[in-house]
Amino acid sequence: MSDSAIWHPFTQHGLGEPIPEVVRAEGAVLHTADGRRIVDAISSWWVTTHGHCHPAIMAAIREAAGQLDQIIFAGWTHAPAEAVAAGLRALMPPVLTRVFFSDSGSTSVEVALKMALGYWRNRDEPRHRIVVMAHSYHGDTIGAMSVGARGVFNQAYSPLLFDVATIPFPAAGAEQETLDVLEAFCREKPAALIVEPLVLGAGGMLVYSARALAEMRSICSRYGVLFIADEVMTGWGRTGTLLACEQASVVPDILCLSKGLTGGAVPLAVTMATEPIYAAHYADDRARMFFHSSSYTANPIACAAAAANIAIWREEPVLGRVAALARAQAVRLERLAGVPGVHNARTLGTIAAVELGVGEGAYLSALGPRLLRFFADRGLLLRPLGNTVYVMPPYCIGDADLDAVWDAIGEAARFA
Repeated sequence: MSDSAIWHPFTQHGLGEPIPEVVRAEGAVLHTADGRRIVDAISSWWVTTHGHCHPAIMAAIREAAGQLDQIIFAGWTHAPAEAVAAGLRALMPPVLTRVFFSDSGSTSVEVALKMALGYWRNRDEPRHRIVVMAHSYHGDTIGAMSVGARGVFNQAYSPLLFDVATIPFPAAGAEQETLDVLEAFCREKPAALIVEPLVLGAGGMLVYSARALAEMRSICSRYGVLFIADEVMTGWGRTGTLLACEQASVVPDILCLSKGLTGGAVPLAVTMATEPIYAAHYADDRARMFFHSSSYTANPIACAAAAANIAIWREEPVLGRVAALARAQAVRLERLAGVPGVHNARTLGTIAAVELGVGEGAYLSALGPRLLRFFADRGLLLRPLGNTVYVMPPYCIGDADLDAVWDAIGEAARFA
């Protein structure tokens, strides 16, 4: 066993795999205690957008840390939170008028589900069921696991999970089946549909069309079913636009944001909602308030980082950088066309993915750890989902580092 007392996430310590110590990060690069330079090709689990230790965000954190470390947010407020809320109101669709703070992507989803159920309860309409999409992943807390795909991620916890209605993934050419199943469920008056817009992350970087997303939103609107967009991964430019929903001209009733909200620097999340959802909880009856919080809700230091990130989006050509990275990813993906062992190549915005080998699709396949070691030996942080290798780097990654990433993927195809 390791001498460290740390129990790492998604890590089987019994395999004795090495756990490097990172001592410094800058841009798209990590530096380890043993002197290695590691290209962060997955944005440290999809959070880092502008690059590690972005000067403006780091300066905001330093300034905030000298002024206000933490304050209860139930019945109190502070300037960094007000700045984030105002900034989000200006950036996001105008109908999303209310901003509720939490701590992570999972908790932003928990908040969204509770908002949806509270909305119907306070309207005296008994709607309880949540509709979800096959292969989805929304986090690791109980509600988030319940609305995600059932499998190895949550099998041990199945007694805790609530029942949901599941629509098929809208694969190319099979979208109508998804829409038909959704419409059948919507006739039964569920509370809400929750989706990852355009791309399912942990489900294997599965991409579906903007048309399918728009049709799903239309069906929900027709039957009065709340539409929850989990943009924890897809938001902040990952799919080529600020929000993935923009590509389908879709505005959700409830929007979940985290990861890139602070540029990836510190944990923070928000759940944004329309005015009717807020109004359903607004009353002179204390029993109708929204019962959710955590001790660190809207932490001032985290909010300062988020405010700095919003300023970067407002003042700098971030979408231009996103577009340039999207083109660079597409060019390198095209170079793998025809390489034996590489199949199902796909890209959306700054996200690119391929599958290596044949018949190795399960998350716990033996190929995954082999690929992980192969990339680590080449100074790359890539974390395959089974045999699916995806590249989702910070927007500042240089051409040479991006070439190294894709060259290694092409090399890995030879043994996959």
